[in-house]
Amino acid sequence: MTGRGLRNICITVEARMTSSRFPGKMLEEIGGTPALQLMMERVARTPSADKVILATTTNATDDPLVELAESCGFGWHRGSEPDVLQRVLDTARTHDVDAIVELTGDCVFMDPAVVEAVIQRYLASDADYVCNFLEETYPSGMQAQIYRTAVLEDVARRTQDPDDREHVSLFIYRNPQIYKVENLQAPEAHRAPKINLTLDWREDLDLMREVWNGLVRTGGDGDFGVAEIIDLFRRRPELLEINAHRARTAV
Repeated sequence: MTGRGLRNICITVEARMTSSRFPGKMLEEIGGTPALQLMMERVARTPSADKVILATTTNATDDPLVELAESCGFGWHRGSEPDVLQRVLDTARTHDVDAIVELTGDCVFMDPAVVEAVIQRYLASDADYVCNFLEETYPSGMQAQIYRTAVLEDVARRTQDPDDREHVSLFIYRNPQIYKVENLQAPEAHRAPKINLTLDWREDLDLMREVWNGLVRTGGDGDFGVAEIIDLFRRRPELLEINAHRARTAV
């Protein structure tokens, strides 16, 4: 039994192959490893997370993602493509999850220490929902959020709005009169919101490969975090220009 009476805290990773901006991006390789695998293996190192589960769709195009998750030893669940809220909720129910740490596969370089910080803030508070992006202080690509499965069940009962159903936690943080919401700000050393490491466009993949090469080929083992990423951008500010013309998308 963990804090707040929770039996288990699990990470769900939303991913699919049919992105309109960059189809097939989850299987693009960075350092010889598919982006989805790299991301799930990184966040699996989060100390307080009991397991990592892929939440993908029933589309045949997503069969390779399920096969990848299985080959790497991760759980999975398949559900609606447009109703992501129901997909995540059913993922949590199927795997008997008490608290959901909701991540998206776009956050390939997610730092498990950042995920852990969000979890610990949640465990230390009485909030219904904790995230780290309502005020952007971390680099983009480090977005994490946590809430009880019971909270998402309540949301599912309250709204059928397509935007709410697509953007799983939208209804929660837009209704602070219903749910107690907290935002975790980055420590001063990790404040770099101009860095965009969210995999939305091919240029984002180009940047991620440059970051990987800059941190791993110089002796790293791929276990880098926010501090190392920020240090690289300070040494090589030209990296910001690779995807600067691409607008970020909302969580």
